[in-house]
Amino acid sequence: MVEVEKRIRELGLELPPAPKPVATYVPYVKVGNLLFISGQGPLVEGKPYITGKLGKEVSEEEGYKAAEKAALNCIAIIKDAMGDLDKVERIVKVTGFVASAENFNRQPWVVNGASDLLVKVFGERGKHSRSAVGVNELPLNIPVEIEMIVQVRED
Repeated sequence: MVEVEKRIRELGLELPPAPKPVATYVPYVKVGNLLFISGQGPLVEGKPYITGKLGKEVSEEEGYKAAEKAALNCIAIIKDAMGDLDKVERIVKVTGFVASAENFNRQPWVVNGASDLLVKVFGERGKHSRSAVGVNELPLNIPVEIEMIVQVRED
């Protein structure tokens, strides 16, 4: 069993199948040793796990969990792209988009759901640069969308 997948199981999580695109795009593009992961939401079996805006229908805690689920979907795409999560050298950059009601300004704490998971799963390799951006709307009325850039190695 590979180490990263073992860690995911130890965290009580299950790596889902890589989500299928909901529009005209590809889930990832590999350029050299960089993997660009398209924005992923908190989808479970192709449907939103939760919908709404932070600061209105969705609590900060629910948003944190949604960001974690979105990051887990990104990890599933990395596995699909590379075949082995142990080929991740580093999570380079994470961008989190948070559907926010007026005056909601705790986007960084919501996106911590993704960042915390990445560090738990990948250890030091999971530490990354990041942006957390509040937006008015996201596709499918999801509360959080996570995209990332990942440095990988070929064997």
